[in-house]
Amino acid sequence: MGIQYFNEDVPLPKIKKRNSTKWIRETILSEGKRVGDISFIFCSDNYLLEVNKTYLDHDYFTDIITFDYVEGTLINGDIFISVDRVLDNSVEFKTTFEDELNRILIHGILHLLGYKDKNKKDKLLMTEKEDFYLKLLKDN
Repeated sequence: MGIQYFNEDVPLPKIKKRNSTKWIRETILSEGKRVGDISFIFCSDNYLLEVNKTYLDHDYFTDIITFDYVEGTLINGDIFISVDRVLDNSVEFKTTFEDELNRILIHGILHLLGYKDKNKKDKLLMTEKEDFYLKLLKDN
């Protein structure tokens, strides 16, 4: 069991795996859950588009797709992240690639923890949680 990082058709982004893993573990534990098997799979826009079409029947680009295999309080899942989208988003939102990548990492974890982002109220809570946990990462 644990948190693992993989890449498909792009190089693995330069992330501080030890710090990221510790931060993600602390996030899950602080939400009263347990860390199970979590895989982050970094890929291109086109790769994630195919995942989106095949498994969700959606024909559009996205930055993240989270497959939830949570069992009770045990957090398990596969989180696919488009490095292309993260880079584009970092430019659009005038932030660094690293900061945007961390936001996307924790966004996927928050989905596994049960947070949604389909309506305005849920999106607001999701963003508040992202900001809270991103601050914890920066403070460490």
